Amino acid sequence: MNSHEIFEESKQYMPGGVNSPVRAFKDMEITPPVIKKGEGAYIFDEDGNQYIDFVGAWGPMILGHCDKDVVKAIKETAENAIAFGAPTELELKLAKHMCTTLDNFDMVRMVNSGTEATMSAVKLARGYTGRDKIIKFAGCYHGHFDGFLISAGSGVMTEGIPGSAGVPEASIKNTVIGNYNDIENIEMIFEKMGNEIAGVIIEPVAGNMGVVPAKKEFLQKLRELCDENGSILIFDEVMCGFRVAYKGAQSLYEVTPDLTTFAKIMGGGLPCGAYGGKREIMEKLSPMGPVYQAGTMSGNPIVMAAGLATLTKLYENPDLYVKLETLGEKLEKGALKIAKEKNLPLCVNRCGAMITLFFNEEGKVENYEDAKKCDTDMFKKFFLHMLNSGINIAPSQFEALFINTTHTEEHIDSFLQAMKKFQV
Repeated sequence: MNSHEIFEESKQYMPGGVNSPVRAFKDMEITPPVIKKGEGAYIFDEDGNQYIDFVGAWGPMILGHCDKDVVKAIKETAENAIAFGAPTELELKLAKHMCTTLDNFDMVRMVNSGTEATMSAVKLARGYTGRDKIIKFAGCYHGHFDGFLISAGSGVMTEGIPGSAGVPEASIKNTVIGNYNDIENIEMIFEKMGNEIAGVIIEPVAGNMGVVPAKKEFLQKLRELCDENGSILIFDEVMCGFRVAYKGAQSLYEVTPDLTTFAKIMGGGLPCGAYGGKREIMEKLSPMGPVYQAGTMSGNPIVMAAGLATLTKLYENPDLYVKLETLGEKLEKGALKIAKEKNLPLCVNRCGAMITLFFNEEGKVENYEDAKKCDTDMFKKFFLHMLNSGINIAPSQFEALFINTTHTEEHIDSFLQAMKKFQV
């Protein structure tokens, strides 16, 4: 079966033919390539097409597709263990690795996704403080937990949905929306309700309204306000953790959160997530404390093996981050040069190996309101041109491009050469 046949039949058995909305390429108005194989920097579809991949499973494949060490770890583990729902040495090894190589990470709880990590961290913040209100920021996406689906980014922006049907008003009454990178706004919120705020959750490098790095002084102000008001500061590093730097965005900003959430990269491409931080907060989790959270598949041995292989390789090879930065800079500068030559209204936001090319007349994207001003019709034309040129990028203006360690300068050159041929 080819991609079209598979996708059309899939619609009979899965809503929209997919298991996550953006995969349907609805706004692109084409049949999505159905992917058959991945190898290094490339993916291959059911029609025999090869693409240089800048999606990387939406971020996790930082070592490229089917890294030999990760595949070996998965195979060796699967011969003896698939799932137990019981303690294993592998979960200890990954937990110990994370707690000893990351800053501000005394204890960790493994879960199965980024959504599970963020919703659990918020519950823990509420349980620890005895308060209900959580501040999130417009344009930041923290998963599909009811309390987060208000002014979210990513697929919600792509689909043009203000929130989501099926979310009761009661579920979001304790969610307070702040303006990303707006110090005056966050000061006003804390002034009005500081003693009610359990915590603040933020992507220090937002990736779900496109890549929008927080300003250092903004994160510093969040830390200061949380300290003054007894609130928990949560960094959602599901996307940027282990990517913009091994120790995450917090190591670049030198701002210390109380709790951090991870997913994507830490599972080596398998379903995984985690949240962790200060011991005194983490010890409030059951079975030690009163905050209940559980999961049968949490700490699954195959996932733990893949994650340990991935994080060990990244930690032991810091030069890989030098390579990612070099390639990211090359793509950024090259894209801006081409945009200037072709008179394209382009703004490029980048943090390490996370990049978004915004088609934006104003020349800057620093928050949700800026992102919403992008020319999505022009992006659609650009996306289709790049896909037809053998370059796989996310089918949304509000997502990131991801560079992995198997990309080379030649792959970046291929991207830029394709971009040069783009006709508005």
